[in-house]
Amino acid sequence: MTTRTLALRCSALSALLVVLTGCGGALTHLPNEPVSPVAPRSVDSGGQAFSLYTHCGIDELQVDGRFYERVGGLLDDGSGNPPRGWDNPYQAGRVTRSGSVIIFSDDKGHRERFELRRGATAFTRTCS
Repeated sequence: MTTRTLALRCSALSALLVVLTGCGGALTHLPNEPVSPVAPRSVDSGGQAFSLYTHCGIDELQVDGRFYERVGGLLDDGSGNPPRGWDNPYQAGRVTRSGSVIIFSDDKGHRERFELRRGATAFTRTCS
């Protein structure tokens, strides 16, 4: 395989991934799927980079296979969107764990607490 052929295949794959991860694409996250990717490093070892799904407001997240809900309930703009100042559909940041609480924070100054939903096997809300 030539370098040009390899470069073309990589470009095509990259374009496909962009299409599939767009809003409404095949890889958007439904309530029974992980909202955010889980990095191989544990949250307990000083935190990890995290993309919080915000498209329908800030409500729940999944970390290391466990489900958490935002302390204080859904945070949105009143119309089911993330509040002003939050990126949509994802907000890049970090998560850290303190016991059964996950703290999401980012460079914009957001800091949200999420409590473990013991025994949960799925998200509680469907994002439409």
